[in-house]
Amino acid sequence: MKKAEITAFLSIVFVLLVSFVLGILEVCVIQTSKSMSRLTADRAVFSVFGGYQSELFGDYHVFALDGSYGSGSFSEDALAGRLHYYGSPEISHEITGIQYLTDNGGQAFREQVLEYMEAKYGISLIREFTGLTQQWEDESIRGEEMEQEEKAAAAEIGLFMGEDAGQLEQEAGGDPFTCLEQIEKTGVISLVMPEDMALSGLRIRPEEQTSGRSLRTGYGSLPQRQGTDGLEERLLFNEYILMNFSNAASQTDESSGQTRTLAYETEYILSGKPSDKENLESVLLKIFFIRMAANYLYLQGDSGKQAEAAVLAGVIAAVLMVPEAVEGIQQLILLAWAAGESVVDIRTLLSGKRAALIKNAETWRLPLASLLTLGSSAEQLSADDAEGGISYEDYLRMFLFLGNTEELTMRTLDRVEENLSAEHGMDQIKADQCITKLELLNSTEIPGGITYTFPSYFGYR
Repeated sequence: MKKAEITAFLSIVFVLLVSFVLGILEVCVIQTSKSMSRLTADRAVFSVFGGYQSELFGDYHVFALDGSYGSGSFSEDALAGRLHYYGSPEISHEITGIQYLTDNGGQAFREQVLEYMEAKYGISLIREFTGLTQQWEDESIRGEEMEQEEKAAAAEIGLFMGEDAGQLEQEAGGDPFTCLEQIEKTGVISLVMPEDMALSGLRIRPEEQTSGRSLRTGYGSLPQRQGTDGLEERLLFNEYILMNFSNAASQTDESSGQTRTLAYETEYILSGKPSDKENLESVLLKIFFIRMAANYLYLQGDSGKQAEAAVLAGVIAAVLMVPEAVEGIQQLILLAWAAGESVVDIRTLLSGKRAALIKNAETWRLPLASLLTLGSSAEQLSADDAEGGISYEDYLRMFLFLGNTEELTMRTLDRVEENLSAEHGMDQIKADQCITKLELLNSTEIPGGITYTFPSYFGYR
């Protein structure tokens, strides 16, 4: 028989080997516990955000979680409770960052709209408009300049006409300045509405709108898209507005837009006034002065129409006994004539037709004789659709591009919130309670008495 023995060296090696194996097992247990904790937290977060507001996504292609869950009352504790429900009660969740649709002037909303528009339509949708932006700015400036000219002309007309308006109508067969006078007194809507178009009387309460009330704000350093206010991004966002919200020219039948709280939504997004009438008046007045500037420019180069205006100016000067003012009166007549043609143009646009961008003898519609009674008669002059011309929607597109990005975004959210309430009965949903991004600091106990802390993040895109 041989005597078996083990040396001290082999004993130490054996102990070290067993300790190493046990250490590896403990590390595996710890790392597995950490991974399971992360998976549990991620599952909870994904489950919570999987309950996004379906009507908001279905109607407007925007993902957001209604943090009030239909109650209208938001609480971060309730959100943490949802996380525990879907996850593990052993994990505590501290919210370190949260973003709502309304944060940073609607940044989150704008990001998702751009993602949707780029994915569905791409840049090709707005390629034809990118070269028009400078022209839009120039036309807007000319319109503002014409507004000042019109105001000065109206004041001058009021000075020299005085009480002679009645006498002028009798002896000249009418007052060529009636159009300008009526616009100054009652607004442009009183002249431009087509006969078959009823003016909407809808209105909203500004203090109840997203853009008009005190909003809940998010916090934390959350990632956000850069360059949402570039040329192409602005044009894409504006196309989204035109696609999803009504305007005066799109109201083609009596049922259109009846369930919504405003009929002229795009005009509201542009002007932000409480009633359809005020918003439409604001937009039409801008169009009126832009058209008036272009029409007046055409009249300055048309010798035939200049001669007609000179004849009428001579008659007016004789009636008013101011022969030295013939030339000045002629220019006022030309301004009034350009204004009258602009009224006809807007009637055409509101009828869903296109108006000629630059007038010529064939596309000019208002005879000087009709100008004499334009503001007082029931005569409804309008033009046929001008091929290659400009539409009412084209003007809306121009004004949207020239508008303030944050104001347009927040007013768009106004309409989204109101329409969800009107069309789906969702009175409790508020844009500043709709969560789009969330950052958490999670904490849990793992084997070995270790407190494990780790972050989680989710954001809709």
